[in-house]
Amino acid sequence: MTDYIPVSAVIACHICPRRYYFERSDESEESLRYTVCKQVSTHLGEYLDDEEIWREILCILPEAPPEARDFLDECIAACRETAWRTPVQIDLAVESDTLGIRGKVDKIFEDGTFAIVRSSVAPKAGAYGTDRLRVACYAACLKETLGRPAAGGYVEYVASGVFRFVEPQPRDRREMIKAIRAAKGVVAGEIPPRPLRAPCENCPHLERCTAGPRRLSDLF
Repeated sequence: MTDYIPVSAVIACHICPRRYYFERSDESEESLRYTVCKQVSTHLGEYLDDEEIWREILCILPEAPPEARDFLDECIAACRETAWRTPVQIDLAVESDTLGIRGKVDKIFEDGTFAIVRSSVAPKAGAYGTDRLRVACYAACLKETLGRPAAGGYVEYVASGVFRFVEPQPRDRREMIKAIRAAKGVVAGEIPPRPLRAPCENCPHLERCTAGPRRLSDLF
């Protein structure tokens, strides 16, 4: 049985494999912003009923704070200005035996393209590098799962009310392969080297990282 690497781990290792090494065993909680954006996204392409979506969010997060409602209103206001595509399926589990990765695609469209939902504000143009990497991973998975190639995918920046099409380029696939290799190494128990330009600012593991992690076997 193949031990698949989650796409989220591939992205984490692209950002910093060392941090993924420290956090792999931790349970990560879904961010409040993502919960709101994800639920708004399920209604894109139809009338956005803010009260209905808010009730759904409260079912998912019964203790959602007031700022969640404020953010919801901002998202809906932004999204009402855009004509959105309607998917034929949402939340499709996909995987690639070739790459050993798996994940869940937010939306599949009739023409074979797909979309992923992001809670970040959209860049001025194009998509963020990590989102290009996500699209590359899911395109590879969809090709094997559905048996047909996906030219690319859309990134839905719900908070900004925009979506951008991304067609993975060779540089994106190279970064994908490098990050997958790093993730597999961490899963195998290897300690990844600290990147030369690691995003150390505000990292909760900075002290442990600079001190140098050790394997359990090194203690005996």
